[in-house]
Amino acid sequence: MAVGRLRGKVAIIVGAGQQPGQTIGNGHATAERFAQEGASLFLVDENADWLNETVQAVQQFGNPVRSLVADITQEQQCESIAKNCKYVYGRIDILHNNVGLSKGDKKTAELDVSTWEFIMDRNLKGMFMTCKHVLPIMVEQKSGCIINVSSTASLAARPTVTYKTSKAGVNALTQHIAIENAPFGIRANALLPGLIDTPMAINRRAQERGVDPDVIRKERNALVPMGRMGTAMDVANAAVFLASDEASYITGVLLPIDGGLIQKRG
Repeated sequence: MAVGRLRGKVAIIVGAGQQPGQTIGNGHATAERFAQEGASLFLVDENADWLNETVQAVQQFGNPVRSLVADITQEQQCESIAKNCKYVYGRIDILHNNVGLSKGDKKTAELDVSTWEFIMDRNLKGMFMTCKHVLPIMVEQKSGCIINVSSTASLAARPTVTYKTSKAGVNALTQHIAIENAPFGIRANALLPGLIDTPMAINRRAQERGVDPDVIRKERNALVPMGRMGTAMDVANAAVFLASDEASYITGVLLPIDGGLIQKRG
C-alpha cells in the first residue's frame, strides 16, 4: 500500500483518461502521482478506453480506485460524479479538473459560434458544473481542495480566441470559488501549464500539419526559456503539492508550470 502526502484523502480526477501517443497525459500522470502519495481515486473521463488504461496503470500502487465514464457538459452527469464518489468513499477531499481542448479554434472573425460553444462547454461550463456539485459535500465536511487546470494561454498572446477566453474564465472561476468557500475550509487553486509534451498537445498538431511529432517538439522546445517543454509529471507534481497539507494556507493562486514562458511578456 502506497503512503505519502495524500494518505487518507479521496480524490476525483476529471479528464483522467490516457490519449494515444508517445507520452502520458496530464490526467494520467496526476492519477499516478496521487496514487503514489496514498490517495483513494475516483477517475472520470468521457472515453471508456482511455479511462480504463489509466485505471489499469494506477492499480499497481494498491490504493482503492473506482472509475466513471461521464460527459461533463451534462449537468446530471456532473452531479453523478459527486454522488457516486460520496457513496463509494463517504467523502471528497480533492477535485482535480483536468479538462481542456482547443481543436477547431480560430481567429475571432473566422470562428463559428458552434465551435465557440463546443469549446466553452467543455473548458469552462463543465468545470463550473463539477465544482457546483462537489462543493456542497466539501462545505458539509468543512474541508476540501479544488484544483482547476487552466493554461498560460489565459495570460499570454494567442492566435485563437476561444481557448484563451475559456481558460481566463477558469482563472476567474477558481478565484471566486476560493474566496467564496474559504470560510468552510475549502481551498481552490489553478494550474497554468505552458508547453507540455502530451499526446493532446503534440499528436494532434503533427497530424494536422502532416509532420513527424518530433518536428512539433523541436519547435515548441525552442520557445521555452529553459529550452524544453515540460512533461505531464511536472504538472502532476504541482498538483500533488496543492492537494497536500503542505499547501494548507494557499488558495486562489494561479500557478504557472511553464519553464518561464510567460515571463517573455516582460
